[in-house]
Amino acid sequence: MAQAGGFLAELPGTVLRVARVGGTVFGYAVVFGPAALAARLRRRQWAHAGECLSSLLTSLGPSYIKIGQLLSTRRDLLPEQVCTELGRLADATPPPRRNRTEGVLRRAYQGRAWPFAEFDLTPVATGSIATIHRAVTTDGRQVAVKVRRPGIGRVMRRDFRLTGMAMSALQQLPKLRSMPFKIMHAQVGGAILHQLNLTAEREALGDLRTNLSEFAWVHIPAPLPELCADDVLVMEYIEGLARRSPQSLSPDARKTAARRVMSTVYEMLFVDGLVHCDLHPGNLYVNSDGSLVILDAGFVIKLSDPVRASFADFFINMAIGNGPLCAEIIIESAASIAEGCDLDGFRASLTELVTESTGARSSEFNLAKFAGRLFDLQRRFGLYPVPEFAFPLLSLLVVEGIVQGLDPELDFQAEAMPVLRRRNMPRASVSS
Repeated sequence: MAQAGGFLAELPGTVLRVARVGGTVFGYAVVFGPAALAARLRRRQWAHAGECLSSLLTSLGPSYIKIGQLLSTRRDLLPEQVCTELGRLADATPPPRRNRTEGVLRRAYQGRAWPFAEFDLTPVATGSIATIHRAVTTDGRQVAVKVRRPGIGRVMRRDFRLTGMAMSALQQLPKLRSMPFKIMHAQVGGAILHQLNLTAEREALGDLRTNLSEFAWVHIPAPLPELCADDVLVMEYIEGLARRSPQSLSPDARKTAARRVMSTVYEMLFVDGLVHCDLHPGNLYVNSDGSLVILDAGFVIKLSDPVRASFADFFINMAIGNGPLCAEIIIESAASIAEGCDLDGFRASLTELVTESTGARSSEFNLAKFAGRLFDLQRRFGLYPVPEFAFPLLSLLVVEGIVQGLDPELDFQAEAMPVLRRRNMPRASVSS
């Protein structure tokens, strides 16, 4: 009865959201439909489709922007030109009105003493889910305060239901029945909704600090649990953050920073399984001495042990050029395999791809292109990976551009070996 009552209470808002989303989609179809047809005739259909889809998702709001950002990594499902356009999506939006932010804060600390001696309602950073404010606590500490946007949780949960309905409809199409849309929606959509949970983000900050504590050159802001609330995350404020171009750093600092970025990401991927999937330049800062600052643990994913092990096994066997074993790992970990799949053909094609890529340096190895070719092979042969593989791939894709800018000669695969040697690798010999 309680569930039915909750559904009925949400029904009017859901209907309005359906109307808004439907109206926006219809409007884009009317405006961009003729242009899409012209682009198809000029054989630019995929690039134009990506541009239109990116614009549409931006209009629909934060849930759809984040879905687009994740789909940009799924070159196994979408053409490369579409993924490229989706990868340009940005989730920065204007801040809410000051009185609405004040309302969130008032409710968060209702019945508690107000913990701030100073609080700047003008945000220092603005995202689609929350805003970041500078404040001073009553005991004089400088802090950063993350305040969730009012009403954003309700909107994103409605969008999650709508996209679930869309995925179920797609699953009914004969040509798409073998694709794991429902699993993908549950995992990817669940990861997006998880970013609403500031309590989980506070815990993720603490876990990342613990996991990376041996890396003295990585600084992650400490959360202050006693000052946090459901809609408010209070953490240490880090002074002097600046976005430095690689050219502003010394050659030694650039090389040092590049190796430290990769060591940090590999530690997350292969050892801890707690992965920061959003290390873009706004969340990953490189200091003049090559040390790093990592911010915003909203998009941190805990990989299951089987996925972490399979991803690590694949990576190390790619590094040592063992294409046949790479193929077996993908076959064994696939979410589904099409009937009549030519597994021998897949093994031969993937072995060729791995042989071409083994030992390539940063200037020669393009992860996005490698992933695109890998996913194209999976799509052609009918092997669909588990959607959870999108997260470690996303983490690597996001930092690839940063690392290439710092040190084009860095060997991605060789840098992984020291980390891989520290974990149990039953499927390969790390001494190879």
